Amino acid sequence: MGQGSGSSVRARIGMVNFINTAPIHEIWKERQHDPSWLMVEEHPAMLNEMLARGDIDLGFVSSHEYGMRPERYEILEDLSISAQGSVGSVFLFSRVKPEMLSGLRVLLSAQSRTSICLVKIILEKFFKVAPDYLVAEVREARKKDVDAVLAIGDDALRLDLEGSYQYRLDLGEVWRIQTNLPFVFAVCAVRRQFCDEHPKLVRAIHQELIHCRDEGIKRLREICSLAAPKIPMAEDTCFTYLSGIEYNLDPAKQEALERFFGYLLDFNEARKEALPLKIRKIDE
Repeated sequence: MGQGSGSSVRARIGMVNFINTAPIHEIWKERQHDPSWLMVEEHPAMLNEMLARGDIDLGFVSSHEYGMRPERYEILEDLSISAQGSVGSVFLFSRVKPEMLSGLRVLLSAQSRTSICLVKIILEKFFKVAPDYLVAEVREARKKDVDAVLAIGDDALRLDLEGSYQYRLDLGEVWRIQTNLPFVFAVCAVRRQFCDEHPKLVRAIHQELIHCRDEGIKRLREICSLAAPKIPMAEDTCFTYLSGIEYNLDPAKQEALERFFGYLLDFNEARKEALPLKIRKIDE
């Protein structure tokens, strides 16, 4: 059973509502928690906005969000949504080779600013192409007659299963090839003011998230039986997918975040205060 904080202070905790968080989220839902702990489920872009507005106190947000407002947040130790290479749910689908996209229309999913920035780094820095971008919902790709589409999360899984685009670029895999580093799509960030005012509460929630992560990884086959029907996808496909997602924040992933923020500074998509990383240790 998850432990409460012994306080009546309400804690609003953001959780990404894609299946990539299922190993943490499904375990969290089956455990009992202090009733003052409120889990808020949303897509990444909405969680970013909610944390920035103070509508949630901590939770999983796009790495980009931390980079844009580093003075407001700390990163909770040893939690992330990341991959060592191919992530299987962050794709650029294209009708032409990605290296030929200069001047062509690329639709960018509005659901994650991190993925938008990553695809721009890959296309502009690594492939040296300059497409014409527009931000919209993935389902509008056909209406808007685009040549390529960035899709993430459950949208990406569905498009991949449809197989309607000739080319498919896994952004995590390209990042790994170019940098020899993993990629961190999301961090678990906490508002600094909330952390300073309620350190014991933050520690308790942090430890519970770590417990859920560790238990979920142990029970991954069972988790897939719950998560796969939501796409829908085969349980074995779900297992392969979730086996490629990692939830820690080891030194290599911290280095990867620093490299990513270095690129973001070039795009004016981060503030210099994002470096060095501000990581809240579990035992602080």
